[in-house]
Amino acid sequence: VQLVESGGGLVQPGGSLRLSCRASGFTFSSYDMTWYRQAPGKERELVATITSAGASTNYADSVKGRFTISRDNAKNTVFLQMNSLKPEDTAVYYCKTRAGWPLRNYWGQGIQVTVSS
Repeated sequence: VQLVESGGGLVQPGGSLRLSCRASGFTFSSYDMTWYRQAPGKERELVATITSAGASTNYADSVKGRFTISRDNAKNTVFLQMNSLKPEDTAVYYCKTRAGWPLRNYWGQGIQVTVSS
């Protein structure tokens, strides 16, 4: 299983970024996908989750109305569209799935998002 994030970088407050996570090594369309983030000195926190077919999503209160999680099962990719970014969104963002048998957690390598003027 491999998860590879892309799309991070430096953006000004109020700006937007779109993160992508390309998956391989498992049946992507069968498993929920989740984005997490970890800011310096803080614990890793769940940002957004999407079910296997994309029918249901869930968000942390801190990002509701600003972030959108989506997926393209034909391309084995999950996305995180981040709008109205704030300095407190600065963190390393990770995609994660729980897959395989027995089920276990798999994490991407993480990608830096910095929101600063």
